[in-house]
Amino acid sequence: VELARLALHPDDDLAPNRPGEALQISLDRDPAPARRLRADARHRALAAERSVGEALDALEGAGWRVLHSLPLPGDARIHHLLIGPGGLFCVGTLAVRKQRVRIADPMVTVGRAEPFPLLRSLRSDAGRASFALTAEVRPVLVLAGTGAADLDVAAPPRDVRVLREADLPALARLGGVLKPADVEALHALARDRRTWERV
Repeated sequence: VELARLALHPDDDLAPNRPGEALQISLDRDPAPARRLRADARHRALAAERSVGEALDALEGAGWRVLHSLPLPGDARIHHLLIGPGGLFCVGTLAVRKQRVRIADPMVTVGRAEPFPLLRSLRSDAGRASFALTAEVRPVLVLAGTGAADLDVAAPPRDVRVLREADLPALARLGGVLKPADVEALHALARDRRTWERV
């Protein structure tokens, strides 16, 4: 693992990516017009990714490794990939601010906005990560933002764990899936940009 890390070209190493980095680049390239009645939703999404990323980074002391803003072909990206004793998790963030969140698999509705198939795309990202890493990657949706979101789940979504941001430390208590050497080997594979080019 150490030799693979040393052989990795710095341009191909995704470990230095910060939470929300891809979204920040998008905002820098295409900023919102200066005068708008509503704030650009990308700013809330960026704050949510950074907040969740910091919470996940805090799990590293418990034997977990985390990568952020992993690029996938087709302009898609994985917000966060968490690797640790409890397995691998593809973590997607959803910015909410004291809003009602309704989940009717695969649709997610925030406030009065139109529902969108967020769980389908999260499952797809986890599936692509499973293919790239040849290991099971489970999808997790994290509701992030100020204030507690009012969560209304029509039926528990199959195979997708839905958490509030405050619940993230509970992931550190999961275990019994990967040994420390496996965690490091999967982290070394996942941090290589070339791993994601074939999915």
